[in-house]
Amino acid sequence: MSILLHVCCGPCLVYPGKVLEGEGTDFTCYFFNPNIHPYREFKQRLNSFKKLADARNYSYIIDRDYGLKMFLRKVVFNEDQRCKICYQMRLGNTIKLAAEQGYRGFSTTLLYSAYQNHDLIKKQAALASESRSIPFVYHDFRVGWQQGIDESKASNLYRQSYCGCLFSEQERYDNRLKKQLKRKRKSDVQASGAGHDQSK
Repeated sequence: MSILLHVCCGPCLVYPGKVLEGEGTDFTCYFFNPNIHPYREFKQRLNSFKKLADARNYSYIIDRDYGLKMFLRKVVFNEDQRCKICYQMRLGNTIKLAAEQGYRGFSTTLLYSAYQNHDLIKKQAALASESRSIPFVYHDFRVGWQQGIDESKASNLYRQSYCGCLFSEQERYDNRLKKQLKRKRKSDVQASGAGHDQSK
């Protein structure tokens, strides 16, 4: 089975690539990530991906366009839905290209990250699959989380410290925002618990 594998960066490809190779799956990597900010970060992730793909002789397709304007236009006024929109964009482009070039399935290295919303990824992938009648190939690559980290460090791959978009960058480095988000999560949990008690 030949699949088009969306790749978000080099480190997140380390373990999934080995899994697919071990299964005998024929795959082509596709770098398409319009969410990444700033541009220098985009280039670093692209270069780390190429470094690994070339070292392992992986076939790949690269969308070199810096698509931040497109991403922001979709996210503005919908910041709370940014991850959903981001998944829609990346998986949507992946399956579109897969359909155009005759791949029989598609997947993504986003499934490797312990920080991504797997349920939401699967939901958006299922919707994309229905639209093009191309199967989504699911793997819970998180089982190889530490292995991927160790191997990416050994290979001297650039390792990012936030998801990619400017919102995640702020959440990573803005201590004031971190405290606000923590208080909000605590408040949401308490509200949820109170609502549950009242329904009994």
